[in-house]
Amino acid sequence: MIIDAHHHLWDPADRPYPWMDDSVAPIRRRFDVDDLRRATAGTDVRRTIAVQAVHDADETAWLLAQPAPVAGVVGWVDLTASDVADRLASIRSSTGGDRLVGIRHQAQDEPDPAWLARPEVVRGVRAVASAGLAFDLLVRAREHEAAVALVDAVPEGSFVLDHAGKPTIDTGDPAWPDRVRELAARPNVTCKVSGLLTEAGTDWRERPVARYARIVVEHFGPDRSLFGSDWPVSTLAAGYAEVLRTTGDALADLSSTERDAVFRGTAKRVYLAGAPTQT
Repeated sequence: MIIDAHHHLWDPADRPYPWMDDSVAPIRRRFDVDDLRRATAGTDVRRTIAVQAVHDADETAWLLAQPAPVAGVVGWVDLTASDVADRLASIRSSTGGDRLVGIRHQAQDEPDPAWLARPEVVRGVRAVASAGLAFDLLVRAREHEAAVALVDAVPEGSFVLDHAGKPTIDTGDPAWPDRVRELAARPNVTCKVSGLLTEAGTDWRERPVARYARIVVEHFGPDRSLFGSDWPVSTLAAGYAEVLRTTGDALADLSSTERDAVFRGTAKRVYLAGAPTQT
């Protein structure tokens, strides 16, 4: 069984997604669970983690109401609010709230590259950690320093680096291994092997995508690495099955136990240890 630790669902007719410009026109439409089921048909994916894609509490509520295979939701809350703990408690007491497994803020879109290190944000992330939830780091090189500062400021937290820190595979990113190494040195950080095909661009087959995936597992280890499809963003580069197959091929030298960790075990431990089983 495979757990997809990172995908999205959305409906731009329900709420605006500011990042959905003409460059992503093919995915600027509704993607729901029926689409997800069609995409994963014929694969071993049985459970998934739906991740927020806009700073909107109503989107989180909508994601929490989704049926299987969605088993957990990484949602959004205003981390700068003075009552983050109360807001998290309210979400968890609402319909589907027991499937809230993490929180994410799209720090890469903030004008301030040091946004994650702001005192009020650190305070909010401490509330996330106190609630027993993971915090996803969506950062590029620009936000890396602030991400490290946040992780060090909240040592009790569980952090998940999305999309391997978004290396610029299409143009080359020689400093990226050092960024990965720095975060991997923090034992409370795990890393998603996800989004790499998208970062490599439309000619990703000519790029060293497999090397980037292997570097993640080399530094974090299989027990702190987890597979994510980044569907439907990934469809800009390849279909679901091809993303899964490409990731599997890149990590083909792992043992069966190590592969199980990357494709199931780490996600289960980080996100689903206390989540209910959904049918």
